[in-house]
Amino acid sequence: MERVLSTTDSAIRHVLREQCDLITRAQVLAAGMSKAALRYKLRPDGPWKVVLPGIYLSHNGLLTVGQREMAAVLYSGRGSVITGPAALVRQGVRLPISEIVDVLIPATVKRQSASFVRVHRTCRIPEEVVRIDGLRWAPVARAVADSARDQAELRAVRALVAAVVQQGKCTVSQLATELRSGPSQGSAALRAAIQEVTAGVHSVAEADLRKLIMSNGLPDPMYNPTLYTGATFLARPDAWWPEAGVACEVDSREWHISPVQWDRTLARHARMSAHGIIVLHLTPRRIRSESRAVVAEIKSALENGRKRPQLPIHAVPHR
Repeated sequence: MERVLSTTDSAIRHVLREQCDLITRAQVLAAGMSKAALRYKLRPDGPWKVVLPGIYLSHNGLLTVGQREMAAVLYSGRGSVITGPAALVRQGVRLPISEIVDVLIPATVKRQSASFVRVHRTCRIPEEVVRIDGLRWAPVARAVADSARDQAELRAVRALVAAVVQQGKCTVSQLATELRSGPSQGSAALRAAIQEVTAGVHSVAEADLRKLIMSNGLPDPMYNPTLYTGATFLARPDAWWPEAGVACEVDSREWHISPVQWDRTLARHARMSAHGIIVLHLTPRRIRSESRAVVAEIKSALENGRKRPQLPIHAVPHR
């Protein structure tokens, strides 16, 4: 005969189905389970385990990513919103999965960070949230800003901003609006990264190149412009000095993982060279570790380019 579930068991099973096998202490007691029965389930060799204060998993397995996120929201309470890297990954930004779940909670709520949950008390809970799998997620621009304020390394913030803009997950304008709306404390790296992307910088390596150019007094190039000969598309180099006809390409192995991609790079180089452009190829490693040599190469190319008539190439600035 099939075992007939009690009202309590039925209620608890329903909650567990809705919450990825997770349940709160308040929900357990509201369903009618006694405190003694709950303690018995949570005994060292029992079927349930504590994953956060007052949050229980109905088996002894490891938490999945989704269960960590659900547990974080159950722990943080109503009105909480997941932000930071977890929110970015869930909205399709290609980032490494973090063990930490960042959660925004109203400033009036008294809750401390615990285990894998990092709570952020704020007066600026997002008015418009993204709803996925029954949970509330901060919009991409807000999640980027919150991630940046927790990140002291400028290179990491540069990479994050470049990633969300390049992947089309939010615009520079949305990031700038979020920057203006949020606290100024901890925002320096985000402000610098937004300025770089606004200038046309698309990657960390390009940001390093821009910093090298600025710190050594080299003329400012156009970043990621579109070059035309007449009405014909020519190329989109990472940096372009129109008065000298010099283009710079930051070549990274990350982008040359297949023969097809490498062939495209060679073809682009050939097109530019055929129209008289002096093309410099730099790797991220050389930009970082051989800065003097790189600066000397750029200076030499600019000097040689200025000795001839300006090339008849039209450049459309990055937008």
